[in-house]
Amino acid sequence: MKPPVLALRQVRLADGPRMLFDGVDLALEPRCRACLVGRNGAGKTTLLRILAGEVEVDDGEKTQVPGLRIAWVPQEPVITGPTVLDHVAAGAAPHEAEAALQTFGLSPSKLSEGLSGGEVRRAALAAAFARDADVLLLDEPTNHLDIPAIATLEAEIASSRAAVLLVSHDRAFLERVSDRCFWLEGRRVRKLDRGFAHFEAWAEGIAATEAEDARRLQKRLEQEEHWMQRGVTARRARNEGRRRALLDLRAERAELLHQTRGSMGLEAATSEGSGKRVIEVRQISKAWAGRTVIRDFSTRIQKGDRVAVVGPNGAGKTTLVRMLVGQLEPDSGSVKLGTGLEIGYLDQTRADLKPEMTLREVLAPLGGDQIIVGDKPWHVAAYAKSFLFTDAQLRQPVRSLSGGERNRLLLARVLAAPTNLLVLDEPTNDLDMDTLDLLEEALGDYAGTLLLVSHDRDFIDRLASSTIALNGRGDIVETPGGWRDFEAQNPGFLAPVTSRAPGPTRKMAERSAAAPTVRPTKLSYRDQRRLEAAEGLVASLPAEIAALELRLSDSGLYGRDPGGFTRLTAELSAARERLDAAETEWLEIEDLRTSLAGRDTGS
Repeated sequence: MKPPVLALRQVRLADGPRMLFDGVDLALEPRCRACLVGRNGAGKTTLLRILAGEVEVDDGEKTQVPGLRIAWVPQEPVITGPTVLDHVAAGAAPHEAEAALQTFGLSPSKLSEGLSGGEVRRAALAAAFARDADVLLLDEPTNHLDIPAIATLEAEIASSRAAVLLVSHDRAFLERVSDRCFWLEGRRVRKLDRGFAHFEAWAEGIAATEAEDARRLQKRLEQEEHWMQRGVTARRARNEGRRRALLDLRAERAELLHQTRGSMGLEAATSEGSGKRVIEVRQISKAWAGRTVIRDFSTRIQKGDRVAVVGPNGAGKTTLVRMLVGQLEPDSGSVKLGTGLEIGYLDQTRADLKPEMTLREVLAPLGGDQIIVGDKPWHVAAYAKSFLFTDAQLRQPVRSLSGGERNRLLLARVLAAPTNLLVLDEPTNDLDMDTLDLLEEALGDYAGTLLLVSHDRDFIDRLASSTIALNGRGDIVETPGGWRDFEAQNPGFLAPVTSRAPGPTRKMAERSAAAPTVRPTKLSYRDQRRLEAAEGLVASLPAEIAALELRLSDSGLYGRDPGGFTRLTAELSAARERLDAAETEWLEIEDLRTSLAGRDTGS
């Protein structure tokens, strides 16, 4: 294994009286693709900030190769400068900035003010990739991205020469990009040298082993307690060591219990049943500002269906859902709602949460200490606790909550209301994996009908009985099953407009089959710049390496200057790594150029 470019060793950090990290080890080698997994509040973002140089540790050390370039995309990035190009070019060459923005689907002239959440995320990612960094630190990079943008991000990570460390709740994304897992649990980090697809089985094995250790510890504790009750007074002098061991066992047991995760119970309240036919749609169309987003769509949604709605940002997903539930009239066609519907709606804008409201006011708007969940009375504090909120937080304003906590609060309110049609627009944003699992269980047990708008492919696969996809050009297709079923049966449906002409799905497929495929015959502008940069490094680095080797060949250097010897050794290792990476990149792009040139000559 290659030496790390960035590493933490025995790092300790306290957050007030609470110990956050207690002996964390973590190392990133060149070109590794690692994910950092852990529950909300475990400290994943703080660990990334330590690696990025934004937070100092209390103890331990952080090491990195000289001249290391780190690109850090936080969970809530801020875009500065008049345009997105100004923001991206602040840390990269102008041509690289323009190429990166184009890759992530943003116009360089787009104003920074008034960007949507997805546009902010894409601008921040473009800035990170344009820097040609040695290490990429990405905190929830798929938040607010649509599925095509997530696919672009996956491709950019795969082709990047940087070491990558990711924090994300998107299982499908992590399975596609990671080759290593770091698990932050119990204030330390465990490592799995395999991708996220193997993480859950590995973590369950560790949890089972620790549960058995806890059971044995409890048994020993009971035996020691029995011994103390019977004989500790008579044998005090002779057995003082055994008494101390018992106290150590108690401390160990207390620590183990302290590390036990909080539990959250989600349950969606269901009202009396609706009719069998919930929604019937016939030939509806809708246009915005002269652009058709929905064309001649028909469907029938029955009681108990779980319908996912997918598509790029701006394709009309929320518009479609609002028409389906009667909040918006179609331009043509008809929507007929079934009888006895009681609709619960989680709006993706989260507009109903007022910053000055307290959690108690959100959960119990009429006051008092009790709320009705389904047909059962709950104390508001107990219900809040089931969503991992403390008694103290009930008095806090909404503005003090993190993004994940706000989402949990809205879910708590929506799931408490009796409904038989539940509409969730982007419910997974900012939720950790444990909460996602519990939400999936609650929705799986929900007796009503579910309409779900989401970009989380794994979440869709686990819940959806059918998937409705919109491509933003008016075309809509409905496929039985989840995301994978849709993708297999409708390849290329969500491809960008530049690669497909608009029109009904069948006609598009016929045109695609009949028309010749236009393929590039030369390197893109960005690949040409990458090739030139790699050629420059391949030409210059051997001389740098030779100079460092010559200085290190001095047999008396270590005795005169041990620190200088260590520094030169690290510089030599880093230079060799850079040369190896540059040669690999040069060969890859040269192979690509050769294959493209072969297309041009018809070979």
